[in-house]
Order: sequence, then structure tokens, then C-alpha cells
Amino acid sequence: MEGSESSGSGSTQKTGGEVPQQTGIVNTPETKLKPDATYRHYFRLLQGTHKSAIIEYDFERDGTLVTPRLTDNYELVDQYWIEKGRSLVIIALNRRTNQKEYLLFEPTLSDFEYELLERLYEDLRAVLILSADEIKKDRKRILLEKMHALVDDYGISLETSTLYKLQYFLIRNFIGWSRIDPLMKDTHLEDISCDGNKVPLFLYHRTYRNIKTNIAFESEVLNSLAITLAQRSGKHISTGSPMIDATLPEGSRLQLTLGTEVTTRGTSFTIRKFREEPFSPVELMENGTFYADALVYFWLAIENNKSLLFIGGTASGKTTSLNAVSLFIPPVAKVVSIEDTREITLYHDNWIASVTRQALSEGGNAINMFDLLKAAMRQRPEFILVGEVRGVEAQTLFQAMNTGHTTFSTMHAGSVDAAIHRLESEPLNVPRNMVQALNIISVQALVYHGIERVRRVQEIVEIAGIDPSTGNLRVNTVFTYDPVRDRFSFTGRSQIYSDIAEKRGWTREQLESEIQLRKKVLEEMKTQGIRDYISVATLFHAYHIDPANVLAHIADLRQVIQ
Repeated sequence: MEGSESSGSGSTQKTGGEVPQQTGIVNTPETKLKPDATYRHYFRLLQGTHKSAIIEYDFERDGTLVTPRLTDNYELVDQYWIEKGRSLVIIALNRRTNQKEYLLFEPTLSDFEYELLERLYEDLRAVLILSADEIKKDRKRILLEKMHALVDDYGISLETSTLYKLQYFLIRNFIGWSRIDPLMKDTHLEDISCDGNKVPLFLYHRTYRNIKTNIAFESEVLNSLAITLAQRSGKHISTGSPMIDATLPEGSRLQLTLGTEVTTRGTSFTIRKFREEPFSPVELMENGTFYADALVYFWLAIENNKSLLFIGGTASGKTTSLNAVSLFIPPVAKVVSIEDTREITLYHDNWIASVTRQALSEGGNAINMFDLLKAAMRQRPEFILVGEVRGVEAQTLFQAMNTGHTTFSTMHAGSVDAAIHRLESEPLNVPRNMVQALNIISVQALVYHGIERVRRVQEIVEIAGIDPSTGNLRVNTVFTYDPVRDRFSFTGRSQIYSDIAEKRGWTREQLESEIQLRKKVLEEMKTQGIRDYISVATLFHAYHIDPANVLAHIADLRQVIQ
């Protein structure tokens, strides 16, 4: 088989499709699983459970279940475990195409193991029923108990390694995400893209960027997976309504199209994975997206109720940046977030997280962004966070700015001029005199640094009112990005800083001192390795309440968060 070979006594690789398959990408019987067999969160057993001890796999004790081997056509670049001993990723250079590929390896099944797994699928479906009303149970334990009970009923004795393989695939398919379950668990991935039947999946890898995999789907399996994704997202998809946008239970964003009428190569989906714990400002410093000076600027601006708009292209890091700087919101301020699909995550108690909803039935009422924004205005929030501005809700958002609410949002636009033009044009139609209530625009982009594509803030610009002689918006560039040096530069001019100093009664020297103190805190957090979201949020909140205490412990900031 081109691309890899299977090694292991008595094992026959079960593969299919036109894509070169690596060891462990087995044609397990997903086609046997009906959509309603796995797609709810709770299940119970109709029969009794197996009482004998169940031994689960342990890598240190049992060794690996995966035995990958590349052919001469591939050159090893990198490798790492997703589940140690059971799912392995190899990044390899395909010498024919001179492109790196993402090769997933899972346990290989012999013919006997394959047939037994099919039988277990069928019999487990007969004795497992789903219930959305029960208290959540340990589904993994129940599944393994029933699997072992069925094996006992069959009257067969299995090698331990075979039991471990069966456990892996049953958990993967009944509880996990079937063939893409390892991808969903891979923390190195940002996007998972399926372009159609028998087409290799493509990924966006944090290190290797866009990369092709050795995973592809036949039509029936792909359609079944699509229904799984839709149902677990709480959405309905069919040939009559073949497109959905949704959020998966763990927070990843899903765009899904079923069948060939809309996407002619077959069912397609894109999963935009989001970390359970969002990026903190310190991590964005480490990544080079921001430098400390720009983060201090946002820190002071947000603390002093300035409204922000993050703009850029797709996957430029707009929402990531919005989420990160939201840690600068004062700890007791009331916050309302409004989104189509849930992406914003705040470490904040006084926070109402709202999302839109489709009509639940024919003639029912859908709840859109405009509805949520109107409701938010009645909730007396100090900060309103809107996931993305793209419709008539923009006018209400800018009305909120003009009535004293601090707002953060994102928008697809490549430059400040493009963003202003889009705001003033159909369908947003925000009047220019309302646009001037926006204080700051941060322009984000995916750029090349050497041969790597990285996320960088291109510039940070202030809206400085309307020029009375021309009627145009006046803008002031505060920070600029130098791609040659991969550095940010402060222009030395900030109307926001001047406004903050005036309102707080600070002299220029006092303002500069406050800037340097906060910069020192950020740099010490980076130096001391305080980067996780909760620790960073705790420190920012502590600084807001008692800055002197934080500065007194600047040499060991962990004392503040313990």
C-alpha cells in the first residue's frame, strides 16, 4: 500500500477509498451505526451489567497498540501521541509532492477482530437505549461493562490486546466522534475541513499550517457523520434544509452542508476548534500577536470604557484577541455577550452569555442578533460584546456606544478605510456621526514571517471625531507593525491616553508611570510563566482592586494568585 505498511503478526489492514491510508485508518463499520444510535448524551441499559472486573488499557503496562511504518516515499518530520499507545500522529514529508502530510495511526484490526467489532456494534445497539431524561451516567463504564458481558455471552476467549482494541473503537464511535475523534482531541489543530466524498481531510495545524491528512470518507459514512455533528449540536439537517451553522458541545464552531445539491463534491464540513481555555494576553505576547505596549494601551482603554472593534480577514485572530483583552474588564462590571454561535468565554461572574436561536417550529419565533441586542440594552450592561457585526444590529450597537455603553466587536475588513466604508454602506447603514462613537480599531492579519504564517496586529487606530471642514472621520494611528523587524512601534500620539489622563487628573509623568508599571506587570507575568487564562485573569482583577499589593509582589506574582 502506498504511503505506509502494516506491521504486526496476523493483522490485515482494512482500508478503502482512493487516499493512501496509513496503518490504523481502518474501515471500521461506521456504516452499520444508524444516526440515532449514538447522538445523544445519555443512555441506559435494558439488561443487567457485567459484574467481572474490567481491565482498561495502560500504556506503561501494556505497551503500544499502534505499529506504524512509513514507506520510502515519506520522510519523518515530527510525531506525537493523541492518546498514548492508541492514536499517533506522524507529520511526514511526501517526497513526490514535496508537501508535508498529517498521517493518523490507530490500532490495526485483523479479519477476526474486524468481524467481532461489527457483531458488537449490532448487539450493543440492541441493548442500549437513549434517554435524555436520566441523570448523566458514566457512559464509558456502562459501555465497557456491556461489551465484556457480550464477549462472555459469545463464549470466546480473547487476547488482552484484542480487548483493548475493541474498547478503543467502541468508545471512539459510540461516545466520541467516530473517525474524526482523534482530530477533535488533537490540541495542535485549529480547523478540520472536509471538502467532499473521498477527498482527503485538510487541517490547519498550529505548527504546520494547512496540511493534508490520510483520512477520507465514503459517501454513506460521511453523511452519517454529518448527521452526528448536527444532532450533537442541537440542530436538524436534511436534504430539504442542507446547511447549518452551529456550535458543538465542547465549543467548537461548525459549518455543515449535507449532500451534493449545494456542495457538488458531496457533504462538506468545517470545524473551527476552540481551546477550552482561551488565549490569555500573556500567551498572545509569547506568540508575537501583541507586544506589551499595545496590551497596556488596551488595558487602560478598557478600564476607562473605550469601545473597540477588531477587524481582519478569516482566521486572523479577531475573536481570540477580543476574548483575551476582555480580561481587562473590571471584575464586577456587568457584561452581556451576543453571538450567533458561542465563541466568547469570559472569566467573569457578572456576565450574561446570549446566543441566537432558530425557530423551533414552523410559525415559531427565531431570536436573532438584533433581538438579543435590544434585550441587552434593557439589562443595564456596562460592557456589550458582540461576536461579529454584519447586519442591521450594527445600528443598535452604535446606538449603544452613543448612549454610554462600552462595546467590543469584530468585523471582516482588511483595513480601517474598508471597515468604515462597510459600516456606512448596506446593509449596516451606520450614520457617520454615530461611527465616531467608536474609539479604537485594531487591524489583524495572517502574515508571513520568513516562511511561516503568523497572526499579527497590523495597526491600532483611534477614531478622533469628524473633521468639520471635510466631513470625513479623523483617524490617528497609535501603533504600527514593521514586518521586516517583526516589531510594533508606538507613534507617540494617542488621543485616548490624553483623554484618560485628563479625566483621571494625571499629569503626563503620572500617565507614563502608570503605563510603565502595567508594562512591568505584563512582562513579569511572561517571565515568570504565568500565562494560563485563569491565573492571568486573577492577577488583572487583583491589580484593579489593589495595584499596590500586586506591585509589592512583582518579584513573585504567584503569591498574589495563590
